[in-house]
Amino acid sequence: MNALYMILAAICVLGPLVALHEFGHYIVARLCGVKVLTYSIGFGPKLFGWTSRRSGIDYQIAAIPLGGYVKMLDERAEVVPDELKSVAFNNQHPLKKIAIVAAGPVMNFIIAISLFWVLLLFPSEQLATRIGKIVTDSPAQSSGLVVGDEIVSIDGRAVSTWQDTAYALADSMGESRNIVVGVVRDEQALTQNVAVERFMQPTGEQTQTQDPLTALGILPYQPVIAPVVGEVAADSAAALMGLQVGDRFVSIDGVAVNDWVSATEIIRKSPEKMLAVVIIRDGKQLPIKLMPRGIKTRDGVIGQLGIKPHIGDEQLIPPEYIKTIQYSPVEAVGKAFSRTYELSVMTVSSLGKMITGMIGLDNLSGPITIAEVSKDSFEMGWKQVLSTAAMISLSLAVLNLLPIPVLDGGHLIFYTYELIRGKAMSETVQAVAFRMGAILLLCFMVLAISNDIMRVFG
Repeated sequence: MNALYMILAAICVLGPLVALHEFGHYIVARLCGVKVLTYSIGFGPKLFGWTSRRSGIDYQIAAIPLGGYVKMLDERAEVVPDELKSVAFNNQHPLKKIAIVAAGPVMNFIIAISLFWVLLLFPSEQLATRIGKIVTDSPAQSSGLVVGDEIVSIDGRAVSTWQDTAYALADSMGESRNIVVGVVRDEQALTQNVAVERFMQPTGEQTQTQDPLTALGILPYQPVIAPVVGEVAADSAAALMGLQVGDRFVSIDGVAVNDWVSATEIIRKSPEKMLAVVIIRDGKQLPIKLMPRGIKTRDGVIGQLGIKPHIGDEQLIPPEYIKTIQYSPVEAVGKAFSRTYELSVMTVSSLGKMITGMIGLDNLSGPITIAEVSKDSFEMGWKQVLSTAAMISLSLAVLNLLPIPVLDGGHLIFYTYELIRGKAMSETVQAVAFRMGAILLLCFMVLAISNDIMRVFG
């Protein structure tokens, strides 16, 4: 059932993005006077569709929902009557070909910008970029950053939210250098040089790429939550083994726990392991046994008891650690363009670092990860769904523009060559390039799916 939910969520998020990508090709082709034969969402056998009486175009939904295509009249693919040669794609001016091919990725960029703009219009109460904790023996601690510093820039790029901060830090993935962190401390502006080594990459026993904030050694403010159980899910591991609402953790496997975070850290690291736990119930200490269930996530298998903490008024976040972010419609446009540009650059940079070996190829994700992220976004609410759709749309735009034959970027190279030289590239050269591009793309897909399977099944 969970797998079906993931598939449906992925189709709901990815389907419209693919349809609109292909619509970009379709609408510009028609505006340029090129005859369109088929507009398909998905590949493979046709599930259902219809043929327009006016234009003769076949509109269809196909069985494999991993993309789509727009088929245009082309003498290289079929015999074209003399009266239709003027509307065949291969006989168009190179500028028209470039416009038609570029329209798909451009449409995805427009979608990403539009979705970011919508999200930025809504006021959101967020944690201020004030450091709540410095991780021991981290680059941040060595640099002199302290709890209470408010981060205002990373390498000269202004940041106003923790999301901005994470994106700015992610640009340095795999690098060994000084990251310049601008902070405000006691109303004074300071800069701290934070030395990092192969930033965000696994070290020691770690197997997963670290998130940017943890890798630097800074964490947002977190209220100290007492290790008191506030909710026990029905049929959970905790319920089956006798844990009750109101129980307070004292120790887990001999390790004293003073807050909820330290308790959950031990539990997450102990899937399918019997834990000796000491709790306080009705004012008396009581030893019990608990075995967290192993739950598969994108970060591996973690332990889960199925409990939530009791949140009291004393655990509210102090006002100085909260800020309200809101943009006017005009400001949101600029911010949406800026975010799209920065994330596009980060995506290209990350791909380049994978190729050069600065970061591991295990960072490449495939359709299973997209499905998981889509499912998670539906569980978190409509804003997260739009945010996920924006990120995927942006990724589709950037990846399709890579200079690989069979992708839009490869076609753009051929038609740019034709525009400059005044004649098309040799069909033999194009055929060889397409075969090489198809093999390269297949290798990337196999690697991405393999990474997904390793993340899911360990």
